[in-house]
Amino acid sequence: IEGTFPMAHRVALRAQHPRSIWLMVLPMLLTVLLVAVWAEGQDYYELLGVSREATTKEIRRAFKQLALTMHPDKNPGDPSAHEKFLQVNRAYEVLKDEDLRKKYDKYGEKGLDEQQDGRYESWNYYRYDFGIYDDDLEIITLDSGDFEAAVNSGEIWFINFYFPRCSHCHQLAPTWRDFAKEMDGVIRIGAVNCGDNNHLCRRKGINSYPSLYIYRSGQRPEKFNGERNRDNLVRFSMQFITTTITQLWQGNVFSEIESAFSSGLGWLITFCSDSGGNTCAQSAFFFVTCFVQSKLAHHRWLISFTFGNKNSASNEYKKLQAFLRNDHIQVGRVDCIADSELCQSLYIHKPCMAVFKGLGIHDFEIHHGKDVLYNIVGFARDSVRAFVTTLGPDNFPSDRKEPWLVDFFAPWCPPCRALLPELRKASIQLAGQMKFGTLDCTIHHNLCSRYNIQAYPTTVIFNGSSVHEYEGHHSADGILEFIQDLVNPSVLILDPSSFTEKIKGKTYEGQIWAVDFYAPWCGPCQALMPEWRRMARLLSGQILVGSVDCQRFQSFCQSQSVRAYPEIRLYPGNSRQSYNGWHRDAHSLRTWALSFLPRASVDLTPETFRSLVLSGRDHWVLDFYAPWCGPCQHFAPEFEVLARMLKGEVRAGKVDCQAHYQTCQLAGITAYPTVRLYPYLGKKRSGEHINSRDANVIADTVRQRLQQLLPRLHNKPKVSAG
Repeated sequence: IEGTFPMAHRVALRAQHPRSIWLMVLPMLLTVLLVAVWAEGQDYYELLGVSREATTKEIRRAFKQLALTMHPDKNPGDPSAHEKFLQVNRAYEVLKDEDLRKKYDKYGEKGLDEQQDGRYESWNYYRYDFGIYDDDLEIITLDSGDFEAAVNSGEIWFINFYFPRCSHCHQLAPTWRDFAKEMDGVIRIGAVNCGDNNHLCRRKGINSYPSLYIYRSGQRPEKFNGERNRDNLVRFSMQFITTTITQLWQGNVFSEIESAFSSGLGWLITFCSDSGGNTCAQSAFFFVTCFVQSKLAHHRWLISFTFGNKNSASNEYKKLQAFLRNDHIQVGRVDCIADSELCQSLYIHKPCMAVFKGLGIHDFEIHHGKDVLYNIVGFARDSVRAFVTTLGPDNFPSDRKEPWLVDFFAPWCPPCRALLPELRKASIQLAGQMKFGTLDCTIHHNLCSRYNIQAYPTTVIFNGSSVHEYEGHHSADGILEFIQDLVNPSVLILDPSSFTEKIKGKTYEGQIWAVDFYAPWCGPCQALMPEWRRMARLLSGQILVGSVDCQRFQSFCQSQSVRAYPEIRLYPGNSRQSYNGWHRDAHSLRTWALSFLPRASVDLTPETFRSLVLSGRDHWVLDFYAPWCGPCQHFAPEFEVLARMLKGEVRAGKVDCQAHYQTCQLAGITAYPTVRLYPYLGKKRSGEHINSRDANVIADTVRQRLQQLLPRLHNKPKVSAG
């Protein structure tokens, strides 16, 4: 137990309290050790009491139940309650986050960042504030992942933006629930927890709670500003409901009804007397689309696959044809009991919605999102424009020459569902260059086992005989960057032999290498990978970039004194520099690496400024800066990049405005950093301000300006050496 304390503390404790201190500390230490042993024996799913297929909503519900019983506030006599609840809270924080959950599923706890702040909310928070509307069926809780799809679905949404600790939000809750029940089936009632979705609420301009807004696709949101009671909410909502009333008579009744049916629209007909009296009768007619199998191969269809129960699709499905009419998507239904051969050939074994894209019976995509109208409409519109195909044993691209991106997934996995719309976006960007497919591992176990799929989603690029597993952000941009890097690798994969050859025995003087020593299971390493590739592209032509897999070459990494992952090093000349910065984004790493390149600009004094810049015969671009200025420090390596880009065309110089204040004042400098161009025109000159801090933009601006001035330059000056 003594060994858990630093040596200095041990000596102090022994000197001050040789016996009594240990009698006090020992029970606490034993409690911590016992809880650690208890937690280590269970995985996060077991701690929360949920299956590995649990949805985010199920995980939230399970955690809330545990929070109400295990919270230290409810167990004041249990010295281990704090540590136990910390473990449960940690499990919840990991499993509710899509990226962390994937890392945990694939690598266990060792794939996660070890840091955790040890904080949690009070028992009252979990009892009264933890998701006010989570259990309400009529109120749909939206988050950042599905908000845009909902409000742009074509339906009308009335959304309550609330904050869990807001007393007015809690006062509104009973009214909002009653209102939602009354408006069920008329408009959509939603809620956004701004405590969990702070960025979304800020992006939507929410600055007070509760804020109530009506959303209509393609139109500005309308804010409710009245007294928050049910009648006012209903009146406000109904002004946005529009209907079309058609007068039917003997001459048009059949043509109007048939025309509507052919467009997928139903009718609600009120039969009234000539005198305008009470309604005599009401009846509703709903359109049911029928089709034959051949149509699936030549037309775009949204198909509801059912298993015997004709009423299994909700009444909302009857609105689908109206919503999708302008997208030229037809809507139909297949009973897989009556047409079992078709469903078996498509590997459809349970009710689902699927889009057929009109390019063949096997070119379709299954919907795995929420089973609500707005989500299905959004999926159908996106799917027909994208190039993602549902794969099976018959069309899996194992031996095809063209490149394929295959997403191995499970429908119950939240990160998998979040990735699917990003795949559609990427497939549009790469149309004609790469094909995209998804494989459901809950159906095709053997195929997934053949490729050693251990976690979901796992995204793999098949390019002939080459197979590459994607590691990076679950976004279209991340996928595009990864594929771009496969075509033109910016990071060189190093082994002990190539490391020794290229870095220890550099081919020419002045060559600088940046190297990432990593382990595939390491969570921070995985987070760094896309940033490392992005940094490599930003440094192209200036610094060489490589990476070493320390799981594969463990002995070699130990010989290089690599003790933790990721270890980022720079090798300028014969030295070695380690990165100790807090931020590991591409731009921070680039700034650090560029600071080790030799200077391409020169420092100017008042004398050299007058003689070389104002009176000399060269073009100059200058950086006026102050050493204490943060933006100046950030811009400094960018200016060196600019100096190297313009070498031979324009000279680059820097003026320290703290040391040479009067020079900067005479030049009219009022802010730092300031970039100015001083072109040589054969006479005394003044600087021209360039409003950019990007080397490429500044270089283009300088060249364009010199091109404009070319007629005035009798003899193009040659840049002098030095």
